[in-house]
Amino acid sequence: MVMKSFMFDMVLSELEDVVGEDNVSTRESDKLTYGVDYFWVSRMWADRGQEPPKADFVVRPDSAEEVSKILKIANYYKISVHTWGGGSGSQGGALPMAGGIIMDLKRMNRLIEIDEESRTITAETGMIFQQLEWYANERGYSCMHIPSCLTCGTIGGALAHRGIGIMSTKYGKIDDQCLSMEVVLPNGDIINTLPVPKHAAGPDLNQIFIGSEGTLGVMTKAKFKLFEQPESRKFRAFMFPSMKDGIAAGRDIMQKVKPSILRLFDEAETVSIIKKIIGVEEKGSFMNLALEGIERIVDIEMEVVIDVCRQHGGRDMGAEYGEKWYENRITFFYPGNIMDVPQMFGTMDTVSDFAHIEEIYWAMKHAIESNFPDVRFIAHCSHWYEWGTMIYDRFICDNPPEDPEEAIRLHNRIWNTGVRAAMEHGGVINDHHGIGLKLSRLMKEQYGPAMQVMEGLKKSLDPNGIMNPYKLGL
Repeated sequence: MVMKSFMFDMVLSELEDVVGEDNVSTRESDKLTYGVDYFWVSRMWADRGQEPPKADFVVRPDSAEEVSKILKIANYYKISVHTWGGGSGSQGGALPMAGGIIMDLKRMNRLIEIDEESRTITAETGMIFQQLEWYANERGYSCMHIPSCLTCGTIGGALAHRGIGIMSTKYGKIDDQCLSMEVVLPNGDIINTLPVPKHAAGPDLNQIFIGSEGTLGVMTKAKFKLFEQPESRKFRAFMFPSMKDGIAAGRDIMQKVKPSILRLFDEAETVSIIKKIIGVEEKGSFMNLALEGIERIVDIEMEVVIDVCRQHGGRDMGAEYGEKWYENRITFFYPGNIMDVPQMFGTMDTVSDFAHIEEIYWAMKHAIESNFPDVRFIAHCSHWYEWGTMIYDRFICDNPPEDPEEAIRLHNRIWNTGVRAAMEHGGVINDHHGIGLKLSRLMKEQYGPAMQVMEGLKKSLDPNGIMNPYKLGL
């Protein structure tokens, strides 16, 4: 709705009645802050002096009950609602493209329970994930969700885009680690999914909301698995003649043991980022691997890994480089090491089975570098499954157009070219960064007639269309 002054004041007073005057803001500085996340386009707007999308109201609820009341107000006035966590997303998933309400959940950051008998931890979703990990560490456990945004992303943000951490190959993605949730539906009803996800009482409701990016409701509490800290964590590095050899070794490793970390870098990334930060001087495809658990089992698994890598032409580089990678796992994302404006860049992570992954890698690399001669393409496989792996691939343009509109057109053409190449060869539009605004237009191409299932859920749960418009293709 377009609000005149009187209606604006009416909505403002109702929101203040729910959360208190101090927790509602219409200040221009606050609205600008919530118009920029890690999405390249939003950062480019700020860098070029453009005005980002702005909400009308920034609201900070303190409970699921307050979230419920806010959603009821939004439904009555037909105002859009955009849930905000830490603002670390790279897909523009929280940007308020339709104005309305930004609902910042970071006041909802309480630890609810640690159940050592069941080995679970429950907390509100506005908590920064690092804090949840610290709570687990105090009792000798870990959540084993260790993403690069650990210190700035929230629990809700990880759930919203179906996030992943560096230990995922052994411990799973966030959707594997989450056992149950409290969710506020768009109409304001507060529901709880079943206490555990493994049952025969119908579909797992968790999986409806995990990955829904704020389009179907607001996740307000979540319960996760806890894992004992490993007795031993051992690293190993290998250099393969080619990406093809490394992928084959990774496939065979996954059929025999479960590394916590398994990363395979193409030659372009090996001779740039890996050389710069870890000091690897050789050309080839670099693999870093970690095994963890009971030490005597880890030692046996390491023997298996070394044997597999040798069979595929991998040269054993010992533990040193693997340890260096782990020590610098966040350093890769610090200023000076990570791409940043004014460069144009993006991560087109896709996932596939082993039968198609190498074909997808070469198809994307050729599509990007042949159509955009000034753009570089580097990649690594960072998360592995028994059936396949994903490509964490990046494009980098050092000198993008200065004109914002021209820059956005180039940005979108690069994304369309790379992602469509992946889909045409058996890949999926995204592995773990989510869809957001950036890839929303490609959802129907990915799903085809199956998109009506998600559209049906959206129409049923959110008939007024207030929840995070223009995201996830909904």
